[in-house]
Amino acid sequence: MTDQQWEILKKVIAGEIFKPLPVGFIIDSPWLPNWYGRNILDYFSNDEVWLKANFKAIRDFPQVMFLPGFWSEFGMCTEPSAFGVRCTFPLNEFPHAHPVIKSTAEIDSLPQPNPQTDGFLPFVLNRLKLAQPQIEAAGHKIHFAVARGPLNIASYLMGTTEFLTALMIEPEKIELLLGKITAYLKDWLRLQRETFATIDGIFLLDDIIGFIGEPEFCRFALPYFKELFDADVSVKFLHNDAACKISAPFLPEIGVNLFNMGFDISLNELKQLTKNQVTLLGNIPPRDVLAGGTPDEVIRATTDLLASLEDKSRIIMSCGGGMPPNVKSENITAFIQTVVSYQSG
Repeated sequence: MTDQQWEILKKVIAGEIFKPLPVGFIIDSPWLPNWYGRNILDYFSNDEVWLKANFKAIRDFPQVMFLPGFWSEFGMCTEPSAFGVRCTFPLNEFPHAHPVIKSTAEIDSLPQPNPQTDGFLPFVLNRLKLAQPQIEAAGHKIHFAVARGPLNIASYLMGTTEFLTALMIEPEKIELLLGKITAYLKDWLRLQRETFATIDGIFLLDDIIGFIGEPEFCRFALPYFKELFDADVSVKFLHNDAACKISAPFLPEIGVNLFNMGFDISLNELKQLTKNQVTLLGNIPPRDVLAGGTPDEVIRATTDLLASLEDKSRIIMSCGGGMPPNVKSENITAFIQTVVSYQSG
């Protein structure tokens, strides 16, 4: 993101209304490699391909805030890799982290990773260090420390079904696991912030919080997310495109001031649930409209979303979730032009 985009983002979070409304998208490995014309493995293993793909996005769509911006990652293997999971990298499919915890009895002896040396984290950080001069020469900065959330990582270490089952029948073991993961994530976020002085935001992604009820959320998510977001940064960004009606009212308490949700809830309802204290990034259907629709269908969905907004403060126009695979440039252009023309009409 440019400094100008960062300032706009902070002003939107503060409640200032822009005309036209800002446009932003979360972009990473599910969309960028194939859109750029390369396979996913090339994107992960070739720093030049990774950098050029990101440059193409910001140059083709300079009006868009791409979040977090130059995301250095290895898909869902990024953070679990530090715990020693086996990672599978097909040529042009999403990578997969295989469970490493076979029973809850193994949680006690689970090692505490060192983000400076363990798993893919040194590669993530060094890629950004090497690219930083070119990123800044293009007028952009590294603004976010990024990580998957504690429940998301736990689900990869154990398996989603196994994790959610243990959460109900062995809650103390899961609290131990989440405590270890949270301590690791605090170290990882701190290391990113110490490495790049330009970082002024934290971005956490965790869909598993959408699979639990309110009592479980309050016990197994709320305290850990509060701890992770307890940092002196301007932007505290959370992504959860699973169900969010239970967790949304707690976002202000957690400290979240920017939220990307799933498309199955309206922005108006989310404004009520969060008491309009959180900026919302969304919310047209990502797969069926932005990726699978025609430009005319994107225009209609975007127009309907704009027309439905009862309050245009703390809104960044986007899709519900990250940019999905197979979104074509013409659909992104249709989205942007609709937002601009609607506001100026």
